[in-house]
Amino acid sequence: MIRCGFCGHEYTEEEGIKGCGKCGKPCRSIRCPKCFYENPVEPAMVKKLKKVFGRTS
Repeated sequence: MIRCGFCGHEYTEEEGIKGCGKCGKPCRSIRCPKCFYENPVEPAMVKKLKKVFGRTS
């Protein structure tokens, strides 16, 4: 789950809007589906640690 840094809405990576494509570079941000604020993607290592320790946020 990703928590938007602007509005606080929680959503999955699949629900978020991936990269706007306006700059022509591969985008690593995911936009909030509610307010469209760009949030950074959670690093893979952090995801793995959350699975090991059973944390969801």
